[in-house]
Order: sequence, then C-alpha cells, then structure tokens
Amino acid sequence: MMSTMSPATLEAPATLDAPYALNDAQIARYRRDGYIKLKDVLDATTLAHYGRLIADFVADKARNLPPLEARNTYGKAFQQIGNLWTHDAAIRTFVFSRRLARIAAELMECRGVRMYHDQALFKEPGGGFTPWHADQQYWPLSSDKSVTAWIPLQAIPQEMGPLQFAVGSHRLPIGRDMEISDESERLIGAKLSDLRKDETPFDLGEVSFHAGWSLHRAGPNRTQQMRAVMTIIYIDIDMRLAQPANRNQEGDRQYCAPGIEVGHIMNSPVNPVLWER
Repeated sequence: MMSTMSPATLEAPATLDAPYALNDAQIARYRRDGYIKLKDVLDATTLAHYGRLIADFVADKARNLPPLEARNTYGKAFQQIGNLWTHDAAIRTFVFSRRLARIAAELMECRGVRMYHDQALFKEPGGGFTPWHADQQYWPLSSDKSVTAWIPLQAIPQEMGPLQFAVGSHRLPIGRDMEISDESERLIGAKLSDLRKDETPFDLGEVSFHAGWSLHRAGPNRTQQMRAVMTIIYIDIDMRLAQPANRNQEGDRQYCAPGIEVGHIMNSPVNPVLWER
C-alpha cells in the first residue's frame, strides 16, 4: 500500500518547470529512432540538490538487500525503488517537473501526460549488466504512447554503464514477451546483431527519453562510484488500461492503476496529470 505524504508538493525551482525548446527535427528523430538524448535538460545545482535527497531515500530503502554476489542477474543490475513521489514531498517536486513532463508529451505528440510511476535505478560499484528488454512488456497499456525519462543524477562515463539503445527497435516485434533475464540478453541481443546501437556516455544534465517498446540495456558499473539514475515513466493523458497479458502486467495493474477497470482511462490517484496542453 502506498503512503500519502505530508506536506504537499513544495514549490519547484524555475528550472524544473521552465519549458525546454524542442524542435521538429528532434521530435521526428524520437519517432524514427524510438529514443532521444537531450543535452542540458537540468542544471548542476538542481541535480545535486535532488540527487542527494533521492540517494538518501534509496540508501534507506536498500539497506537490507543481500550482497551483490547473492543476487540473480536482475538483482545485480541495480537497486530498484519505485514510486518515491508517494513517500517524499521534496522528491515529488522533482518528479512532478513540468519541464520533463512537457518534453514527454511533445515527443509522443499527445495533448498531455499522466504519471505511470517513477523508479530510482542505482547501479552499485561492481554492479552487473542490465539485460536487453522492452519496458512495456511489464505494462498493461492500451497504446504505445508511453515514454521513460532516464535522468542521470551525475555524468555517466562509459565504464559506469550508460543506457544503450537499439536504434529503431521500437518498430520491431522483438522481445515483447520476455522478462529482463539472462535469456532476454542472449536472445534479444542475437536478433539485434545487425541493428545500430547507441551506448554513448551521458553528460551532466543530459536526459534520455525512450519509447515503451524501445529495446535497451546497460553495461556493468566498473567504477567505484554508484551510478545514480532517476526515471519517470509517462503515459498519454488519455491512456486506457488494457487487459493484463502476463503476470507482470497484472502486478502493475494493481500497483500503478489501482481501482481502474479494463478499458477505462487510467486516472487513479497514482496517475496524476503532470502536464496538459
């Protein structure tokens, strides 16, 4: 059960709500490639402030995890904490950034976006690779109008395991029934052998947005520093709940759209509108 917060959302710094100037070429690139990386979306001061808050929250929630060597491939990939916004008012201010939400809406070319959920994905020093997968395999959504903002809280060099995209893979019916696993890494990777990959590092302030069916992975963290990343998943403001197609989607239905019936707009209390034209 999600907790409610007190106090209400704090006033956001101007940089979290100011519009980011997207152009038609960038929107077309996202539509073509299934992802886009955007420079200077957030400034260093904002990232440092909220990065500390998110890191402290994750450290508290992850303190009882077993050691890396005792976890499976999924568990070694990252410390995963979801829906931080429902527990911490200051983090909620960051997650509710109108700047980020507007980018998501403009990339998907929809009139607005709702929250699906947020997730902190912290890859520990020595943490393993993240296998190839498509996020929307886990989500009971009626359309492909979903996008994840992948927000590094620091610069991410190659050796830290930046997100890697298979360019244009959102248009291919590959791996759409596969959970994140050693098997997905092997089988999806083999089918993508001829597709161009993008595994470029992330500068400080750079944020990527990838479509729900875009195939992606990440390498291991070979540094002695935590790879700290916050993610926000947005859905079309008019998204309807689909009949769950697997056990993961049934779990997400209960967690991310409580009380919503199949075929109805996903307007539960945990799916607030974050930006509307």
